[in-house]
Amino acid sequence: MRFWVYMLRCADGTYYTGYTTNLEKRLHRHNNLKSGARYTKARRPVELAYSEEQAGKSEAMKREYELKQLSREEKSHLAARWVA
Repeated sequence: MRFWVYMLRCADGTYYTGYTTNLEKRLHRHNNLKSGARYTKARRPVELAYSEEQAGKSEAMKREYELKQLSREEKSHLAARWVA
């Protein structure tokens, strides 16, 4: 099973980081449904700023943690270099 680590840019300029097995479906949930994260519900709309595929859940969780430790400036730099 493929896992994705992703970073969203929220309407207020903040970043949200998570992981999922279906990136498109998860982005839809963040923007449109109650099953999106509590953090993003109050900061809609959100847009995909960065994503990367991981081999498994464990790797995705580790990478998610690494991304969450980045400063706002580092997250912005990573997002600016990312090509969808």
